Amino acid sequence: MTTTATPPAVDPIVLEIVEGTLKSVEMEVETAIARTSRSPMIRDAHDFRAGIHDRRLRKLTGRSYSALVHPVVRDFPLETMRPGDVFFHNDVYLSEGGIGHLPDLCVTVPVFHEGEVVCFVQAFGHHDDIGGATPGSMPSHATSVYEEGLMVPPIRLWDQGVPNEAALRIMTRNSRMPDSLAADLDAECSACLMGARRLSELFERYGRETVEACFQAILDKTTETFRREILSKIPDGEYVWEDYAEHDGVEPPKLHRQRITLTKTSTGGPDGGPKLIIDFTGTGPQAKGPINHCGDYADGNFLKKWLAPILRNLADTPERMAELDVNEGIVPLIEMRFPPKGTLLTPIFPAPTNARTFVILRLLGVLAGAVAKAVDGRMPADQETIRYTGVYGKDLDGNDYLMREVLGGGSGGRYYADGEDTIHVVPDSRNLPTEFTESRFPFVVERLGLAVDSGGPGRYRGGLGYEKHIRMLKDGHFMSIADRSILACWGVKGGKAGRPFQVTIDPGGPNEREVEALVDAEPVRAGEVIRIRTTGGGGWGDPLDRPYDEVLRDVRWGKVSVRGAHDDYGVVVTGEGDSLAVDEAASDALRDRMRAERPENEPFFDRGPGYARLADGAQASEFDWL
Repeated sequence: MTTTATPPAVDPIVLEIVEGTLKSVEMEVETAIARTSRSPMIRDAHDFRAGIHDRRLRKLTGRSYSALVHPVVRDFPLETMRPGDVFFHNDVYLSEGGIGHLPDLCVTVPVFHEGEVVCFVQAFGHHDDIGGATPGSMPSHATSVYEEGLMVPPIRLWDQGVPNEAALRIMTRNSRMPDSLAADLDAECSACLMGARRLSELFERYGRETVEACFQAILDKTTETFRREILSKIPDGEYVWEDYAEHDGVEPPKLHRQRITLTKTSTGGPDGGPKLIIDFTGTGPQAKGPINHCGDYADGNFLKKWLAPILRNLADTPERMAELDVNEGIVPLIEMRFPPKGTLLTPIFPAPTNARTFVILRLLGVLAGAVAKAVDGRMPADQETIRYTGVYGKDLDGNDYLMREVLGGGSGGRYYADGEDTIHVVPDSRNLPTEFTESRFPFVVERLGLAVDSGGPGRYRGGLGYEKHIRMLKDGHFMSIADRSILACWGVKGGKAGRPFQVTIDPGGPNEREVEALVDAEPVRAGEVIRIRTTGGGGWGDPLDRPYDEVLRDVRWGKVSVRGAHDDYGVVVTGEGDSLAVDEAASDALRDRMRAERPENEPFFDRGPGYARLADGAQASEFDWL
């Protein structure tokens, strides 16, 4: 006879304590990694994440995305795990979709209570170098994953507290930065083991039955909140939109299509409630170059949690949006449908993946665009808030060096506010401090500020990107893994696209030249400046509706130029310095003329002038109208 036990009632006070403990442990793990790691990418740029998962492999914390535990349990069943074990993997094709490229190294530690695994602590982050064809392990012209670095399927890196020195030696031997890699791995393993001890104490205090009941309550709350507050805002129906990566590093630039058909139904979800179906049919074929992403594993579990934060924009207020966590509770509300093998999201091994960032960032925008069509634009305009730039060579002492930086960009304008300037898609991540880089690498940072006029014009302006000037003190090489250098971040509901990514070497000098957004080894001479301008977010709403005082404020703050105010916003600004002012009569006339000269039927989305270059002169796609 089989009986189903009724879960114990959850004391709301204990639930708050358990939920708070999970957040505290997650933050403590990340703090420990940041303080004890060595590489600039982990220690200074903070390009890593921690997560806590239950024994059913469900992510409990919602502060950020994380990798998956699925591949570890697939290869090492729970009953074979022991206290002190640490598991490691970075193999993209054997990660169940949780790892996107080989520099992302993942460590997983099981938590034990009374001899059984009860949950997991995990950390994964982008490391400086794991081998491969180029420094940094992101060769922009790779045609197979074998060129991208060392692939490690799930292994037991620590066995009951004893590190596997042979495995560590193999990994560090394959890295151009062996000392920092070894230190980073030690930091991550030790931090996760510490987190496991903290969680074990939680189980000792309250007992397994109570803690696991709290875990379920945490996930149920997320499911119910998104069902009631978010999915209810999307009308039943089908909404199609697509966007594109522009190049893959191997073929000439073209439109690498990512399409989403979003279907909202009032039934079919948990307990017969609403459900979202995200169908990627229509996505383009896998690229020859490294922009592919392995999304079609574990029923798209990683992509569900990666994309779900976009839905928070439908919350009643910005304050409420900030309160909503995305954990495993979102997963039952979303069904993923993938095209057959051989597309950008279903690549066939050994297709390269190191620049898959282009695709997964674009998917955030594609989902936002599909939802925007459903809710009359009540979603943010587009953003492209991550790209990898760097320099490498010999330093002033003749030693090898590698400086990799993940620079942010502007976020899209929203229906209630401008976009934010120079943000990063990874929470808590940051650009490298100038003082640190100048003391360690052979260059000087001559400027780090906002890229003027980069934000897309709109009633609510897109956020601005960075402008950074690096003057080399010794000959070296520049590298870049970036998209949105032709196609801009789109504007919505009358808003215009932002400015694209741009790199210029020796601007104003005798050797001035533009650099491709995907480049591994562009030579830069001592004394030359590398000027990097990152993307601006798209604008929201008609820029001719932006109040004069807001445009004037932007000009005074240096975010919009006088010419930009005139050409983009129809605002005539006179004077200079403290005497800047708006000529309202001239501005009224200019805006009237600009409105009269507009085409009668403009698309709902503005992709910027670069789209026509790759679309045989077309100004918009068939899906850009409501």
